[in-house]
Formats: sequence, C-alpha cells, structure tokens
Amino acid sequence: KMAGSPALLFLLALGLCCPGIHGQKDDMKVRFRDRSITHPKLGQQLALECETTNTGSGVFWVRQNKDGTLHFIVFISSLSRATFKGKKPSTHFEARKDHNIYHLVVKSFTPADEGNYFCLMNANQELYFSRGQPAFFPVTTTAAPTALAPTTQSGITRKDPCLKTLDPENIKKKELSLFCDVFIWIPLAGACLLLLIALVVTTVLYSSCPKPHPCPSVEWIF
Repeated sequence: KMAGSPALLFLLALGLCCPGIHGQKDDMKVRFRDRSITHPKLGQQLALECETTNTGSGVFWVRQNKDGTLHFIVFISSLSRATFKGKKPSTHFEARKDHNIYHLVVKSFTPADEGNYFCLMNANQELYFSRGQPAFFPVTTTAAPTALAPTTQSGITRKDPCLKTLDPENIKKKELSLFCDVFIWIPLAGACLLLLIALVVTTVLYSSCPKPHPCPSVEWIF
C-alpha cells in the first residue's frame, strides 16, 4: 500500500545516514538515459532509468533536494503500473517498466526538480536502494567587472589637458624668453620716459621766457 511510503522514506533516510542498513543482494543502478548528459537543461525533458536484477518487486523513485529533504515521486509495480503521489495521474512525470529497467521521465525540468534521484526496492522484507544520481543545473560564475580606460569615439585614449606634464626644456625656454623681454623692454621704456620728461621741461621753459618785441615799422620817404 502507498500509505507505507513515509516509512520507506524514513528507512531510506536511515540508509543514507547509515550505509550498513541496506542490503547488497540486488545491484541497482540509476543513471540518465542519455549517457552524454551531464546536467539537465531548463524546460527540457530529462529521462532517468533504474536498472535492477530483481524484476519481481516494484521500485520507488525518490528525490532528495538540496537541503536533504526526501520527496516521494512514484511507485512502479512489477506489472509496470505507476502510482504517483496522492494516487493521482501526474502531468509532470512519466513512469513505466521495461524488462528490468524502471524509467522515470521529467517532462519539463525546473529548479524545483533539482536534487539527487534514487530508486529503492522492498524485497523479502529487506530494503535495497541505489546510489544517488545528481541532477542539478550547471553552476555559473560571474566575472568581476573590469575598469575600462576612458576612450574617444575613435578608440584613442583621451588625455586631460589639465593633467599635462610640463617639459623642463620648454620651461627653460620660456624663462629665457621672459628674461630677454625684460632686458629689452625696460631700457626702452626708460628711454621713452626720459624723452617725455625732456619734452615737458623744454615746453615749460619755452613758455616762461619773455617774448621779443616786434621790430618798429620803417617808413620810407621819397
């Protein structure tokens, strides 16, 4: 009866913690049907199979999620009759028996389906279970962002004119040019100032001198 499935899950939990509890009589192997698959893909079908040498007993499919919780999926009888959780037909899983292989198909794999898949069998009052088949999405790593150098539209690095380093040779040339300018313009300005002073003094002296009297007119008498 399916009411006994919680007990089977409890026994499976004990078996996972204590490997000596399970029998070694029957060899049970769980694997992906497609041997080339290493990880499931989101939204795609995933087919698993459980191979056993004992075809007279049914098989339970169980999934262990990331936090270690066990979830019953389906019981497949030796007559290939599938009984899902709640004894209701499943729209998410397919299950059947083909000779000594018990098949489980996840129609559309989602993050909720990730975990380790086991098949277990209760035969002759002994519990046998397989090793887990991991079914997880591949782990993606995000690279750290790298700082990009400032570039112009043409791809050439733009230099800040304010940060331009002055050339010592150019500084020396500018200092010499400034010295030459001072050496030339200061004497020239002094000469112009002396000429201006002389012109002012001459004008003042000329204006202060008495004006000469005009010569008397001479009349000619014939």
